[in-house]
Amino acid sequence: MKYRNLSLLFALALSAQGFAQTGEPYIHDPSTIVECDGKYYTFGTGGGGLISADGWSWKEGAVRPGRGAAPDAMKIGDRYLVIYGATGGGLMGGHNGRILTMWNKTLDPNSPDFKYTEPIEVANSDGLEDCDAIDPSLFIDPKTGRMWVTYGTYWGNIRQIEIDPNTGKRVAGNVEKDVAIDCEATDMIYHDGYYYLLGTHGTCCDGVNSTYNIVTGRSTSPNGPFIDNVGRDMLAGGGKMVIAGGDRVVGPGHFGRTIIDEGVEIMSCHYEADFDQSGRSVLGIRPLIWKNGWPKAGDRFKAGVYEIESERRGYALELATDFTRIEQKRAPWGQRDTTKAKPIASQQLSDVIGKWPQGEIGIRCNDYMFHPNQRWMIAPAEGKGGYLGGPYYKIIIEGTNRALAATANKELTSVPEYTGADEQLWRIEQLTDGTFRIMPKVIPGMEGINKHYCIYSAGDSTPTLAEYDFKSDNSKWNLRQQ
Repeated sequence: MKYRNLSLLFALALSAQGFAQTGEPYIHDPSTIVECDGKYYTFGTGGGGLISADGWSWKEGAVRPGRGAAPDAMKIGDRYLVIYGATGGGLMGGHNGRILTMWNKTLDPNSPDFKYTEPIEVANSDGLEDCDAIDPSLFIDPKTGRMWVTYGTYWGNIRQIEIDPNTGKRVAGNVEKDVAIDCEATDMIYHDGYYYLLGTHGTCCDGVNSTYNIVTGRSTSPNGPFIDNVGRDMLAGGGKMVIAGGDRVVGPGHFGRTIIDEGVEIMSCHYEADFDQSGRSVLGIRPLIWKNGWPKAGDRFKAGVYEIESERRGYALELATDFTRIEQKRAPWGQRDTTKAKPIASQQLSDVIGKWPQGEIGIRCNDYMFHPNQRWMIAPAEGKGGYLGGPYYKIIIEGTNRALAATANKELTSVPEYTGADEQLWRIEQLTDGTFRIMPKVIPGMEGINKHYCIYSAGDSTPTLAEYDFKSDNSKWNLRQQ
């Protein structure tokens, strides 16, 4: 934490804004999002934090004693480890700080098992050295099981220490190591043979004028050196951009990563200011994609009219209606057309809808021809909640109320009217390769919320519902805004 400077019209309106978390997602310096007993928690500077029952709508209520700044949290076994900076970062007028850890059996403040252990100091700074003990984060090496903590701000170096994941104490004899400069609020992650150090660069705590952004370098060792995409060491100020301001939010900082499924990852952060929420600091959740071996924030999904295109073949999802030709005046075969070129109108809904059946219409894939039976309006389903990273969506044919729906025999259909029924609600997630997974909230006749079945291309022209498989292009779709 650095204190340097203290309908179509409906569709167009929606598409002009990204969809941020709902409720009251106001937080600064959020921890990585942690799940506990079906709810999601993130802690922030000042001792409090947010809770969400579905990962989409957030409210105050998470409890963390000790106040201080920039905590992180992680589930280890059947317990939760929380780490935070007691002071530092210019708080209380100085840069002498302490990094503390504590445990809890649960994060639910209403549980009888809710009780934090006494905090344990694992690092400190005296206010004079070249490090500021604040902004800690937790990382367990998936290859060795060893736990590393990085901490520090612009007021010196970023340092790394090792703590025991069983006790939360500093490993005896461990000596801190400098790993980066010119950043703060660091985090470590592992992906495909590399260790990545992510740091927050720029200025914070100045509302809409904050310039926070998140950069990264990588190493084949958890201890660095962490080198960026053009060979610069983060200890010399290097770092490749992961996310910067845009889409009416500025100042992304305090990276956290959550792996939801194979190929389904999200990153959390705060935005120093959301222009659509009085410039407040808010929780941000974005898809995390991997491009050429580097992490990158995916875009916030926006409402609009889309072609839903199969990654398998490139065919488009459509209503299984009869093909209607577009009339076109053409010169006789073999003769040159000497008339002045002019635009041809796209096929209109009014040209074809009278030929469509009145009841349910099946779904297939076909060449994309800009036809009305291929143009899907995707928008949040108002009042229907969400999941970690997004709201449930309705998918309807543009200009109609005809909705895409799941059936009891794990097939797709379109129903004449969108009613908001659970089988008409869709979970849309950008995968780490940039494609999308599309899942119905429920499948009729199956108990509970669907977490396994997605729209699946069983054949080039045959979409169905089948178990998600990241390794297969059958599970993947491209959403191309029209």
